[in-house]
Amino acid sequence: MYRSHTCGELRAAHIGQTVTLAGWVQRSRELGGMTFLDLRDRYGITQVAFNEEWDADLLKEARKLGREWVVQIEGEVIERHSKNANMPTGDVEIKSAKLVVLNAANTPPFTIEEESDGGEELRMKYRYLDLRRGPLQRNLALRNRVNIEVRKYLDEQGFMDIETPFLIKSTPEGARDFVVPSRMQEGKFYALPQSPQTFKQLLMVSGYDKYYQITRCFRDEDLRADRQPEFTQIDCEMAFVEQEDILNTFEGLLLHLLKDVKGVDINSVPRMTYAEAMERYGNDKPDIRFGMELANLNALTQNLGFMVFDQAETVLGIAVPGAASWTRKQIDKLTDWVKRPDIGMKGMVYCKVNEDGTYKSSVDKFYTQEQQAQWAKAADAKPGDLILILAGEERLTRKATSELRLHIAEEMGLRNPEEFAPLWVMDFPLLEWDDETERYHAMHHPFTSPKPEDIDLIDT
Repeated sequence: MYRSHTCGELRAAHIGQTVTLAGWVQRSRELGGMTFLDLRDRYGITQVAFNEEWDADLLKEARKLGREWVVQIEGEVIERHSKNANMPTGDVEIKSAKLVVLNAANTPPFTIEEESDGGEELRMKYRYLDLRRGPLQRNLALRNRVNIEVRKYLDEQGFMDIETPFLIKSTPEGARDFVVPSRMQEGKFYALPQSPQTFKQLLMVSGYDKYYQITRCFRDEDLRADRQPEFTQIDCEMAFVEQEDILNTFEGLLLHLLKDVKGVDINSVPRMTYAEAMERYGNDKPDIRFGMELANLNALTQNLGFMVFDQAETVLGIAVPGAASWTRKQIDKLTDWVKRPDIGMKGMVYCKVNEDGTYKSSVDKFYTQEQQAQWAKAADAKPGDLILILAGEERLTRKATSELRLHIAEEMGLRNPEEFAPLWVMDFPLLEWDDETERYHAMHHPFTSPKPEDIDLIDT
């Protein structure tokens, strides 16, 4: 074995033991007749000490080492004089006795640190170096743990892990296929699966009533934050079940993952209809960790002489907590933000709810204090809050207000990645109209079944 312990394993209990470590040189520091070297592997970092009084030749060899050299160290675990409470191994260090260079390395083009100085393109070029960094290693470790726990839970629920083919016939799934030319049949192509939908339905017909696989899917579509050309999904199917059975099974999976992987206890997952989610948040996957719900202000703002609101299909507002103190420069910056082409609005109206109970808005000459007080009541705005209002075509305005809500929450630190608030959004429309193709498309995918009570509407 090249090592007896990992670089993240040693503690005070190991003091006095002779150990062998192997890893990458993170950094080194020369202090007079001593050199301190941080040795790293994916488990952590251990400090190694070289001293001229212990072994002058070994010290000279240690000073030749550069960043990312791969070395093997043998020595005694001793108590560290200057302890580092920020490192799990910070109470100890290695009194070096032997150094073996396993592989020399060129100076890396960027630092292998938690926060690297390398740009994204450079890090992608040297992906093998970027993958040595802590954040990426933790992401892969988390993914591995999730995979293990998913398999454990679904196995306990009686599901079978069944692989399905990758080279298949094209099926209508809502996106373009990636195609693979056939060498054996010239001019013909395989499609890579957008999902194993057809195969899992075949399995249900064949009597495999509980199926799953953690599988790769491929979709030839434009990149977005939540869409990539290839991705992994937990794919499942069940037979002889109703909606409640499915919700309970996979709510159990979610709660199991949160508890066993993240240590988060959640008793249950709330439910909300699609219509309610769009009405309150303007989004079919709303972030419910904070407020700022959308308020419909049509009845309170229209037909009162302000043409922007009078001519709009929808007028929506959100109350930003504690933002009445924002400067005009800050508000103008948000106005410019909603005018961006990807948001698509022509402007924004604001109304400050002052601590003394008065109101100050950008449309004061059109609306009285009493009318603005009604806006505050509708938006649930408190003294010190700021109401931001967008107006225009219904679909565009609702989406833009939702994006504005999320943008502000991100800026205010309200979207804590360590806070979890899962939500079931139910009763999606089966179809949606597409203006470009002038026809209806499946909102999710064409394999979705209508609710039994709505079957008759198919012919209308």
